[in-house]
Amino acid sequence: MELSFQSATRLATRVRAGEVSPGELLEHYIARVERLDPRINAVVVRDFDRARDRARALEAGGDRSAPLFGVPMTVKESFDIAGLSSTRGHVEALAHRAGTSSLAIRRLEAAGAVVFGKTNVPVDLADWQSYNPVYGATSNPWNVAHTPGGSSGGSAASMAAGLAGLEVGTDIGGSVRVPAHYCGVFGHKPTWALCPMTGDPATSPAAPTDISVLGPIARSAADLALALDVLAGPDPAETALTFNLPAPRTTSLRELRVAVWSQEPGQATDAELTAKLDELAAFLEREGATVSRTARPPFAAVDAYHLYLKVLDAAWSGRLTEQQLVDKRVGAARRGPDDMSADAIMMRGVDMTHRTWLGLNEKRAKYRRAWSAFFREWDVLLCPPIATAALPHMQDGNTWERTITVNGRTIAYNDMLFWPGLTGGYHLPASIAPLGFTRAGLPLGVQIVGPIYGDRMTIAVAGMLEQAWLGFAAPAGWE
Repeated sequence: MELSFQSATRLATRVRAGEVSPGELLEHYIARVERLDPRINAVVVRDFDRARDRARALEAGGDRSAPLFGVPMTVKESFDIAGLSSTRGHVEALAHRAGTSSLAIRRLEAAGAVVFGKTNVPVDLADWQSYNPVYGATSNPWNVAHTPGGSSGGSAASMAAGLAGLEVGTDIGGSVRVPAHYCGVFGHKPTWALCPMTGDPATSPAAPTDISVLGPIARSAADLALALDVLAGPDPAETALTFNLPAPRTTSLRELRVAVWSQEPGQATDAELTAKLDELAAFLEREGATVSRTARPPFAAVDAYHLYLKVLDAAWSGRLTEQQLVDKRVGAARRGPDDMSADAIMMRGVDMTHRTWLGLNEKRAKYRRAWSAFFREWDVLLCPPIATAALPHMQDGNTWERTITVNGRTIAYNDMLFWPGLTGGYHLPASIAPLGFTRAGLPLGVQIVGPIYGDRMTIAVAGMLEQAWLGFAAPAGWE
């Protein structure tokens, strides 16, 4: 495989071996961005000159043992990089330049990475479409009439199109998992708070946002593991604490204990996605794994989902303007108390009291314990990342005004939060690995969920599936 689509792990090995220099590898990806990115508009912030300076510095005296030595990277636009803006889709934020790079960026650079650009996002990182008034829309390399997902849509598109060696995104409602699934690449949503999100104190919150995490998007499971090693660990500005994540219980399919949750009554999931996940379950059985299609944690799925929606809305309420809060109150009154759509449930939480939130959080903690008990019996849970394969571009109106059709049934756009929230809302780690393709040729991914701090287990299963089931395949026309 040519340089463009090789894993970050392989690229670092080749640089260390002297097969290609950091500067040569960087120029390879810069040339691809300049030639190919106009087709998808993924790499919207370009920092080529400083990246060239960094590559030269690595060549002159960098630590060649660094795990990402010389690997050119793009990162999600919302990460702070000193000297660049982090707009999150807002035109008025273009003028501000970050004074401090996010801790994640500093860790990546300390590991030898060369960050040369930032990738596109939706406004406020709150959509599965990646478009905004600052940088426009990003398209999916598999079919440019479709979205690459969001909010880390530019990140996944960059990986699928071979525009960089590695990427890092964020996830609160599927924003790493959904783009990885939509674009046929690997992704990992870590256990909550495992990877600190500290950024420029002038623009980024000091306190971690509930549910929200940062995690890698890549072309191999080995890259997920490598990036997690670089990104994980407490913020040294706060504590000298260190820790070791548990090793995978097994690296053998035959010894694997797998629960499969391919569909849920009342929650729309495309039949092609369900069928492909059931096909994977049958394959794992033939390989000798212990597989259950009925094992579930001991709570009602819809109740856990609705609880997630309430704590999700509370989590991101701090970003909302006063006008947005007014709009939510109006929307809640218009919908009425019997509307149980995702949008209505979130709108009704607009003026939640702290006491109410404490009650929800206590209930969530009990469900977290139920998940922990579940994962003492099962190594991982396999389920869909979201309801469908990559959607066509949908850029009209607010997300709560949109609908999609799944299996001939019309549902509210944000009702797709079920699969991302059922697990993510309880701070569980989840990896995405390629699952297959739709009849129309769009990628499908599988969500591999594990227990709190079971990140190495979910990534290990992604690696097993990469070897035995399906790995990354480059979309046609991106050579």
